[in-house]
Amino acid sequence: MTHPNQPRQDGHDGSRPPEGGAFPGQGSAYPAWDGAFPGQGSAYPAEGGAFPGQGSAYPAWDGAHAAHAGAFPGQSGQTRTAPDPATRRAAAAPLRPDPEAAEAPVPPARPGRDRYLDLLRAVALVRVVFFHLFGWAWLTVLFPSMGVMFALAGSLMARSLARPAGGVIRGRLRRLLPPMWAFSLLMVPVMFALSWKPVREEGLWWFVKIGCYLLPVGSPPYPEENGSAGGWLEVSWADQAVGPLWYIRAYLWFVLASPLLLKAFRRLPWVTLLAPIGLTAVIGTGLVTVPGMLGDGLVDFAVFGSCWILGFAHNDGLLKEIPRYLAVSSAAIVMGFGLWWASGHLTEEGWNLDEIPLAQATWSLGFCAILLIYAPSWKQLPGRLAGWDGLVTLANNRAVTIYLWHNLLLMAAAQLVDELWAIPWFGDAFGTYIEKSYDGIVLILIWPLIGLAILAFGWVEDVAAKRRPRLWPNGTDRRGSRA
Repeated sequence: MTHPNQPRQDGHDGSRPPEGGAFPGQGSAYPAWDGAFPGQGSAYPAEGGAFPGQGSAYPAWDGAHAAHAGAFPGQSGQTRTAPDPATRRAAAAPLRPDPEAAEAPVPPARPGRDRYLDLLRAVALVRVVFFHLFGWAWLTVLFPSMGVMFALAGSLMARSLARPAGGVIRGRLRRLLPPMWAFSLLMVPVMFALSWKPVREEGLWWFVKIGCYLLPVGSPPYPEENGSAGGWLEVSWADQAVGPLWYIRAYLWFVLASPLLLKAFRRLPWVTLLAPIGLTAVIGTGLVTVPGMLGDGLVDFAVFGSCWILGFAHNDGLLKEIPRYLAVSSAAIVMGFGLWWASGHLTEEGWNLDEIPLAQATWSLGFCAILLIYAPSWKQLPGRLAGWDGLVTLANNRAVTIYLWHNLLLMAAAQLVDELWAIPWFGDAFGTYIEKSYDGIVLILIWPLIGLAILAFGWVEDVAAKRRPRLWPNGTDRRGSRA
């Protein structure tokens, strides 16, 4: 099992996820996919409704029709009579709808959830769990989860900024921070209980950094060694558990910067979209080094900034204005550059793009562009995907909870497997099989543990979003109410 993606002491992160997310995403999480990462929900507006102006909008027609009753010869008991002049004028008058009905405004339909985007966010969360368990570097190439999650969050943020920016930012922070506070409320006391102490040399600055557990503008401190070897909390547990907080910090930076970024994008779209790539080429390659918490946050902001702004382009429909062949070929060229750069800067983990900032930035941008260029608009998951509707809904509503807790739960699952050897006769009889299938057993155990975390802590996302707390928000209540 690998370390989580979190800012390392050498200034770079590992692999990244909800949204929050989201995790903070993301309502819900999308913080809400808005989720996310924090703010995501299951608002599906009712469809239908009458159009104004329907009914008796054509009074002249009724009179004309009535005047012709019995006008056809050859019918029994009827004689043909000529209509009077007033009736003829009424019949010849052009058909006009009722002016009052025609002027009645049609209320705009509220945009519902896009299930294609929800599916991408759920896949991104699952990929992150797989990467942190198995450590397969090629997963970062196969599906760059963090770039996808930031692109989806950027699209939702641009849509929300149709409202006043101040209220949107307050709403995002309200949905993002409480799930993090619940996480920190458990993690920080445990670290202190296991002999973590302030660093005397840092003085007051150390306590300022502790404040990042409340407002994650920078990387919060944690002990590099805490716990005990072979115990339930092994020595690197804090490093792995606190790692996911880098995503909350990056999401916060993007939310605060979005009003200005969106204005810049709508004035100079291509310059704004590609500027983070240029920044990554400067500070992500070692050409210029920014030390400390500011440097960690700035690198993440640069690496995923283009993905976030790509979400703006998706929301504004800019991607549909470009000929598809040109957009796809351009994205492929950007991705090819990313792989070329990675091939010359491989780390000990090989093709782990999370350790190669410029490769991560360019590959993620091209990959997300293709996903959004071909994006359908699904109100419901089609075909066989419909069978996964409940889990996709649950993942989006609890993206932040899943992302924050999954690393700690992976360690708990591994410890549970280790305890199997301590069971009398069982460890001796099946020890060889346990050893060969160790990661597979952990993979089986992690999902019920994530389910327990959703039950225990997920309701905080509802409270943060000012919704009725729900234990298992998989869309069952919504579907039942619509049936």
